[in-house]
This record gives sequence, structure tokens and C-alpha cells, in this order.
Amino acid sequence: MRAATWQGVRDVRIEDVDDPKIEEPTDAIIKVTSSGLCGSDLHLYEVLSPFMTPGDVLGHEPMGIVQEVGSAVTDLAVGDRVVVPFQIACGTCYMCDHGLQTQCETTQIRDEGTGAALFGFSKLYGAVAGGQAEYLRVPQAQYGPIKVPDGPSDDRFLFLSDVLPTAWQSVEYADIPDGGTVVVMGLGPIGEMATRIAQHRGHRVIAVDLVSDRLERARSHGVEVLDWNEFDDLTGAVQELTGGRGPDAVIDAVGMEASGSPTAEMAHKVIGLLPRKVGETMMKNAGLDHLSALHASIDMVRRGGTISLIGVYGGAADPMPMLTMFDKQVRLHMGQANVKRWVDDIMPLLTDDDPLGVDAFASHHVALEDLPAAYDTFQKKEDGAFKYVVKP
Repeated sequence: MRAATWQGVRDVRIEDVDDPKIEEPTDAIIKVTSSGLCGSDLHLYEVLSPFMTPGDVLGHEPMGIVQEVGSAVTDLAVGDRVVVPFQIACGTCYMCDHGLQTQCETTQIRDEGTGAALFGFSKLYGAVAGGQAEYLRVPQAQYGPIKVPDGPSDDRFLFLSDVLPTAWQSVEYADIPDGGTVVVMGLGPIGEMATRIAQHRGHRVIAVDLVSDRLERARSHGVEVLDWNEFDDLTGAVQELTGGRGPDAVIDAVGMEASGSPTAEMAHKVIGLLPRKVGETMMKNAGLDHLSALHASIDMVRRGGTISLIGVYGGAADPMPMLTMFDKQVRLHMGQANVKRWVDDIMPLLTDDDPLGVDAFASHHVALEDLPAAYDTFQKKEDGAFKYVVKP
């Protein structure tokens, strides 16, 4: 089959790889009909390259049609249309029972000290072949895949794989009081969807970004937006909009994005070019993240407020302003999204009325063979690149 493979820093190629096969009774094989290109994929494209191996198949946002099931998979049948969550979870361990599927004890990557295995996401999370491919082997298929109805286009349901539950969890973790105000830092796909979910729940939403078309997208559906390029004192600007107190909550949907930080950006590039073992050691032991979005979140949130951290950070020794956090009694809630925990809450919103605007959420649809160029354009934020959907 054809698949998107990682071959080196900023080097994605479409190559012929072996077709996936049933390896365990709990496996299923799906024919991929759509797959997303995510900001987290860009981390592998450069920053987390020390943990990648040439030939790794990328992608963690797939959906498709079931082609084959293992003997222990009783709830799926050939021909079912399914969305596959980005994490691989068993559904029966202690962590899954407590709604923490990203900490699944059955699939945890203990050798790396990380949580549940993820599709297409480096050896840190199991180096499981991903879904930017024609076919996908789905481990733990007795629990993971989400069956969806025939009829609507793939875009109606595809974002259940990651974007929707991740954004939903970010709003849940923000603990915004009824009628309260939330600031969303970063208007990539997760931040943009978080603004829509918060609006749907009746909250006042202010959003911050550096990219004009992303700010305009949020403004178009009633979000108050601030272009960070225009403010020397972002905290002061936000406080002015919130009666001098600050917002009840801030959602940091930026993570390790290095935009605007020459030092962090250079560190990311240098690590990507180092010998793998050296780069891996630095990533595991150094504080290399660009933390301006997180530090701004801590500064602007009201005293006693909550920061929901949903952007992915990669540094192991990043400095934090503990005095400020302690003095302000800031609550910090973070973590990878637990997809299956939120599906029942989200599914009723994927109706013909489409209140979250999923049908028109993607900015680009591309063929699998065009994906390497899409990675490059997406990283550079050119051509209005916001959310790519790949059609193998």
C-alpha cells in the first residue's frame, strides 16, 4: 500500500509499504477514507525527530471502512464505517475505567515512561504505524473504533479522532463558570474548535493569535480577537477587556510551537539535526519549549482562575513561575485528550444543523501523494493552511 513515511527532518515521502495484517485477536484492518494532518504531526516533522525512525508511517486522525476483524472483536463487522481515536486503549484497565484512556495500562509505553500508545507518533508512544496511508491496522479494536452512520461526508465525523475531543477536553478542564470569560491562546485547529465549543456553552470567548487569517476566522463567528503582534502588554489588554480582573480561565492551545521565539526555534532546529542519541537525550533532559504563551496565560488569568493546557509541550526541565502561580492560586489542568470519554457528549452535536461547523472546518483536502507538500505549507502557515484532510 501507499503511505506517508518519515524519512528525516522535514522529509516526508509517500512510499510503498507492506499492507497491514491482523496480528492479535483484538485487531481490525480498515481501509482509510480520510485522515487529518495535525499540528502534532509537525512536532515529528522537526522537533521530535530524535525519536523517529526512517520509514515510520505518520498520521493519527483516521477514519474508514472495516475490512477485516480479529476473532476477539465482536462489536465491529466488515463494512462498518468507523473513526479511530488517536490513542490506543483497551477500555477495561483501571485508567480506562476512570476515563483516562491516554493513560491506558494495557498499552502504556513503559520503556519510555509514557502513557498509552498513539498512532503514528514516534517511539515515545510505541512507533505504531499511523493512518496517513491506504490501510491501517487498529489494535484494541474491541474498544477503540467509533462507529458512525453512513450518509454525511467524512468531514462530519473525522474530527472525532482528535480535534473535537481535544478541544472539548480543553473547555472541560478550563472549568469556566456559567457566563464566565475564557481566553484561548492560539487559533490552530484545536484552539479554533475550543472557541466554538465555549461559545456553544454560552461563555464569553476572547482569542489570541499571530496569524491574520486565523484571527479573522474566529472573528467571523463572534469571538473577540487580539492580534498579539499589536500589543507590547498582552496581559494589560486582556485585563482591560475583563474589568481589570482577568478572565476566569485561559486555554493554552499553543504548546511547543516556536513561532516568535528565535532561541527556542533555533534549539528545535539544532536538536533535529543532532545525532539521534544526542538529540534524544537533550529532549528528555532539557527545557526547550517556547513558553511565552503559557507564561502569558499565567499572568493574565484572574486570581483563583484556571489554566487548561492542551497544547503539547516537549521539554522535560522547562522553568515555571511558581511564585506567581502559588500567589495567584492558579489551577493548572492538562493532558492528552481522552477521546472515548467525550464521544457521547460530542456526538449529539454532529447533526444536520452542524452547530460546531465541522463540515467546513478543513481548509484543504489533498490526495495522499500531495501530502509532503502539504506538510511544508502547513508548517510555514502559507496558502491559508489551517486544517488538511488527506484522501488516500
